[in-house]
Amino acid sequence: MKWGALDRPGGCRSLALPVILAAAVWASSAYAQDVRSAGPGPVFSEGGPDAELYGAAQGYPVGTRGGAPQLDKLVGQYTHFGELYPSRAVGRAATSWQFKRAAEPSIAYSFDNERLSIADYLKRNPVTGLLIARDDTILYEHYQYARTDHDRFLSQSMAKTLVGMLVGIAVSEGRIKSIDEVVSTYVPALAGTEYGNTSIRALLNMSSGVEFSEVYDGHDDIARLGRALFVDEPKDPATIVAQFNTRTAPAGTRWHYASVETEILGLVLRAATGTPVADYLHDRIWSAIGTEADASWAIDGSGQEIAFCCFNATLRDYARLARLLANDGAWDGRQLIPRQWLLDATTVRPADGHLAPRVATPYFGYGYQVWLLPGEQRRFALLGIRGQIILVDPASKLIMVHTAVRQKPSEPGSLREPLALWSAVLQQLGQ
Repeated sequence: MKWGALDRPGGCRSLALPVILAAAVWASSAYAQDVRSAGPGPVFSEGGPDAELYGAAQGYPVGTRGGAPQLDKLVGQYTHFGELYPSRAVGRAATSWQFKRAAEPSIAYSFDNERLSIADYLKRNPVTGLLIARDDTILYEHYQYARTDHDRFLSQSMAKTLVGMLVGIAVSEGRIKSIDEVVSTYVPALAGTEYGNTSIRALLNMSSGVEFSEVYDGHDDIARLGRALFVDEPKDPATIVAQFNTRTAPAGTRWHYASVETEILGLVLRAATGTPVADYLHDRIWSAIGTEADASWAIDGSGQEIAFCCFNATLRDYARLARLLANDGAWDGRQLIPRQWLLDATTVRPADGHLAPRVATPYFGYGYQVWLLPGEQRRFALLGIRGQIILVDPASKLIMVHTAVRQKPSEPGSLREPLALWSAVLQQLGQ
């Protein structure tokens, strides 16, 4: 897929699979207008840009199964996905870790020769939730389209970074001996296939050299993969991914975005740990960071997590995850993800120039299932289609969590404005 400097959000499409559920109704008239708790706290709004197109009059319904995603069902779909498709629960922590709060800062950013406020940003963009924090303190937390801090937001391909971090933990525990081992070492069903003969490292870097199309036209390989996992009769997922079996470049030489590679990493994790991916996440990360709400991860007909997408969590729990990443895998003195793994995951080795920012893509570089921003400072992002974004700056410990319902899976230039806002956040709050 050809795309401009900031066009590609990365991640799985909604897979042309609208969900089943009765309309999600905004339950309390108390939220008919923006509401703020006493002192600093989350702000809720029933509306948002083009709210009528997104189904405001119908209470933002979820819709029915079949056909292409409908615009007036997106808000409902993106906060009920984990309830509508078979999913494995990721239980909250026994004791919730609480963020501190500070008064909202005044944030202004420049975009297309305009000087805009953060309030302008929300008026211009179909954001369902926006949270900015510095380490342990929330600075800004707003919700639109009648979403609240109790809703679980669909991650799309932000989930890929979870998989990348879990692989690092599995390596540290000796469950995976080396990421330079080939996939078939752990998934014998892929022996003799191109992916079976590819190293785990190449999959982490999306550099397998195996052909896989992901252009979001409903007829590409990601659509085929999605239908096989979500719709068709249940099959062994190794059989499903084995159909993509044409190598067009040597492994480790060319970056090419392919969600199937994360799906295979999920199979490796399951085999290496002997534990469902969602359970491994819960035991190694989700419980340890003091999450306040249950999360969920969609599963296929075999019970395997759809590793390339479809994790669902509240905005503040995504912020807890982002804080962990900003602290290089440490949580209040406990190293949950090996620090060296996180450094390696977010840094391009000299030998891997094809992964560098402005080389892998016109703007971003790519690490271990995570997007790398250009510049001298080490900064990175988790990205998913339709505007799912987590941005992390380890130096300042600033993070930004952004969930949205953009009208198209991949819109040209759709990341330009959120990155302009992020740049302003770093400049104004990063001291």
